[in-house]
Parts: sequence; structure tokens; C-alpha cells
Amino acid sequence: MTGTLVLAGTPIGDISDAPPRLAEELTGADVIAAEDTRRLRRLTQALGVTTKGRVVSYFEGNESARTPELVGELAGGARVLLVTDAGMPSVSDPGYRLVAAAVERDIRVTAVPGPSAVLTALALSGLPVDRFCFEGFLPRKAGERLGRLREVADERRTLVYFEAPHRLDDTLAAMAEVFGGARRAAVCRELTKTYEEVRRGPLAELAEWAAEGVRGEITVVVEGAPEKGTEELDAAELVRRVRVREEAGERRKEAIAAVAAAAGVPKRQVFDAVVAAKTAGSAGIAGTAGTAGPGERG
Repeated sequence: MTGTLVLAGTPIGDISDAPPRLAEELTGADVIAAEDTRRLRRLTQALGVTTKGRVVSYFEGNESARTPELVGELAGGARVLLVTDAGMPSVSDPGYRLVAAAVERDIRVTAVPGPSAVLTALALSGLPVDRFCFEGFLPRKAGERLGRLREVADERRTLVYFEAPHRLDDTLAAMAEVFGGARRAAVCRELTKTYEEVRRGPLAELAEWAAEGVRGEITVVVEGAPEKGTEELDAAELVRRVRVREEAGERRKEAIAAVAAAAGVPKRQVFDAVVAAKTAGSAGIAGTAGTAGPGERG
């Protein structure tokens, strides 16, 4: 018989949040694959448990190479426990490759549910939580980061991101540029730890706050785009949204149509706003041969 792969959630801050089953699995596992073996040692000491199984490292740098070895252990009947530094394996942490490989071999995969920074931040944000999407970490390079944000500029579900503290100000500024400075958000810092803080407000204000420097583990929750007809946008905002879509590679005709549909306004209104901004030279949208004409306004 094949073994079992167990994904174990670990505390994201307060050690007393550890689920009781975590101690049982740590004691009974044949193999423990840990993102950081030193942190695993501190975890077992805090929980007062002694591991009997073989401990191996399993992190981003060796994940590809070590996965076949662990699959071999599972195929031989071992119970393999996978733990990361905090939270659930596979969620912006090592684990996906091993899970996929185990599933492909029809090896049983189960989990010990535990604390989640994503769900904790959502619950504390004060933003809608009935529908949300997790976007993980944004790219480090500014251009790639803006591109990724533009992909979800019209996403209506609440967005959740992880971010490093030293990049938080740049990320919030980019979000304000793409989503609009008035879009509501919450920055959740050091969740469940001594200095836990949840800072809520418009993106523009949060970006200004973060520019002073922020420390700790960060989760950012951002309000989704408003539904059609739920807001009245001024001409400048309509033009800004067209510009964002054009910079992402859309033709102006398609960008105007998409912005009009998302805002619940006639395409003519958006087209007129773009033409007026171009004439005034205030929108930064360069004229092209592909500019929509009156017959394309629908």
C-alpha cells in the first residue's frame, strides 16, 4: 500500500493557535519535510513534542529535486508530513509540486487545517468577503507589477496579496495608480502577533502612510472594482481607466468599450471624455491612427 501525504498548517504568529492534530502528526510521521528545519525545531520545542521520523529540508531552492525522493517514500508506504514556516503549505509556500506528483501517482493527500493569513486578513479587513481571489506576491519589478495589477483592474471580487514590508509603499502606490486612489483597502501587519495592526483606508492614504516605513509580515486586502452602475465616474477617471487598459496592450476602441461596460455608462460618454482630454493635452494619451471614429462609438 502507498503512504499518505499530510499538509499541516502551522501558526502564523501565536503558537497557541496550533491545531491539536499538528502535535500528533509531528510525533507519528515517518518523514517530515520542513521549509526551515531550524523553525521546525523551535516549533516542536514550543509544542513539547518529540519527532521520531526523518527530517529533511523542503524549500524553494530544492523543491524540484527533492520531490521525487519524497514521492518515493510515499510510494513505499511512508507517512510524509509537510510543514512550512507559517500557514498552509502550497499557499505561496512550497508544496504544490509534491501535491501534484502525489495526486498523479494516486497517493492519498490530506491536511491538518490551521491558521491562514489570507482568511484572517479577509475577516479583519472590513471589506466584502463573500467572493474573493488570492493573488499571492506581486512581481518585484515595477513594470511587471503594474502589468499584473492591470490584469485585475476590473475584478469585482475582493483581492488579497502578500507583500514584503520594504516593497509595501511601492506596491500600494502602484495599486492607487491602477485601481484609483479612492479604492478601499486594508494593510494587515503581524497578524496574531504582539504588535498586530490593521490599517484601513483609501489606497492613496495607505501608500502615503507606508512611505514612512513598515515592518513585519504583510497581507494586503483590496476592495474589488464596483459593479456596473454603482458609481458615478468623472471624465478624468474614465480617461484614466482607458489609459490603463491601453498601456496593458488593448486597442483604444476595445479599451473604451470595456471601460464603458464596467462603469455602466454609454460608450459615447467615455469616447467624448478621451477626445476632450486629448484636445486639452491632460490625459497623456497619444493620438494614433487607430483612434475610434464616430462610427465606432456604438
